Amino acid sequence: MKNSKFVIDKFAKLLEQGLLTSKDVGNELMSILKSKRDEVVFRMKLTSKDEFDVLSKRVENLEAIIQKLKKQKKKVKRAKRS
Repeated sequence: MKNSKFVIDKFAKLLEQGLLTSKDVGNELMSILKSKRDEVVFRMKLTSKDEFDVLSKRVENLEAIIQKLKKQKKKVKRAKRS
């Protein structure tokens, strides 16, 4: 409800100012939608594509290290107790 009121208020301001060309309305709607999208992304604490790529590379490297350590652990022989 709050978001729809925000959009309606924006339309009312456009009508008052007399800027009702289709191009202006389209640009205004796009800017409103982009700002709302950015707010949602910020609230969800999502990462950008670049950050995601860096984090996925780090995870792959850590998985490779874990696999190496598991292989080394298997190669170690235990001494028998007498």
